[in-house]
Amino acid sequence: MINTGFELPLDVLRARQNVKWAKYGADVLPAWVAEMDFSVAYPIRRAMDRLVQAQEYGYPQRDGRSADDAVATAFAARMQSRFGWSVDTDLVQPLSDLVQGTFASIWAYSNPGDKVILQLPAYPPFHESISATGRRLVPHPLKSDGTRYTLDIEGLEALVDTQTRMILLCNPQNPTGRVFDRAELTEIGRIAIERDLVIVADEIHCDLVYPGRQHIPIASISPEIAARTVTITSPTKSFNIPGLRCGVLHFGTRALRDRFHARVPARMLGSPSIAGIDATVAAWTHGQPWLDEVLVHLDANRQRLAGFLASELPAIRLHVPEATYLAWLDCSALGLETSAFDFFHDRAKVAFSPGEAFDPACRSFIRFNFATSSRILDEILGRMADAARSAGRG
Repeated sequence: MINTGFELPLDVLRARQNVKWAKYGADVLPAWVAEMDFSVAYPIRRAMDRLVQAQEYGYPQRDGRSADDAVATAFAARMQSRFGWSVDTDLVQPLSDLVQGTFASIWAYSNPGDKVILQLPAYPPFHESISATGRRLVPHPLKSDGTRYTLDIEGLEALVDTQTRMILLCNPQNPTGRVFDRAELTEIGRIAIERDLVIVADEIHCDLVYPGRQHIPIASISPEIAARTVTITSPTKSFNIPGLRCGVLHFGTRALRDRFHARVPARMLGSPSIAGIDATVAAWTHGQPWLDEVLVHLDANRQRLAGFLASELPAIRLHVPEATYLAWLDCSALGLETSAFDFFHDRAKVAFSPGEAFDPACRSFIRFNFATSSRILDEILGRMADAARSAGRG
């Protein structure tokens, strides 16, 4: 088996105290939370080593300016080089937590009792950001066309009423792995313009797109759409540094930024640590060669997973993800008496993310994180097949 150079062996992973490897029992293989089982890029390690060696733990500054400026500059350069999107650094707000950014945006642009549209299934903190702020979630289910999940634009338009204030968009989509195309995004933008809505676009998976698809920042499509869009992103998913806590909010216009800060003063957001700042700048500026190699491996794992299910577990349905390292598996044809999560946790000793956390109606689904070594992936797949066959479900 080929050693990629960034795959970490099982004993090293088991020794970690992070949530992915410590939450479940020692006999359980984790394939749940969005974190890769890989070592990080050398430029990031070098940046962290420099901080430790210099014992540089004071108030951050870089090149005579606020260290937040370094993040904004790196973000702007990244968006221009990768997506052809010109970003004004004055409209970038660094922050330590993207979920906090989602909560703050909902708080800023709506009132308690207002409606927020969310495509389902959806990342669980999106649900929480709406309910915990006293807003009302309006579900906009993605539809399967047999090969991929699609946006129901007519259905979306019909959901908007006088109490609707926002569309919470995740693109690339978590958990389905869809990369929405320009036509779909343009229609979302059209609806937002015509119906006076704000779009909060979580684009954290934008760098994890497979050949044949292209990520398009929705705010890059037109100035009119940008004027209604807050973009939230970070290198933490694509460069495997979620614990370093750094990301950005980008406001499409100064008016949108000022409206945000009228309700959420910048000081209420806090700011990233110097470790998060330096790791982010290193990732966005020097980490692409590492990511290119990782994407080849993830693509191979994606195809391995799809091929295995087709040949060994055809009752489990998968629309091959166009982006992310997450696969949304429909296990309803297995006819399980328990949730799909419980079945595979109890019988296969594999922990996936439970489908019902993404949509209460998806108890027979699981989200599969396949960002691991080929050896561990094969072990997970083998355990799944054995469990299904032993229960007469294969």
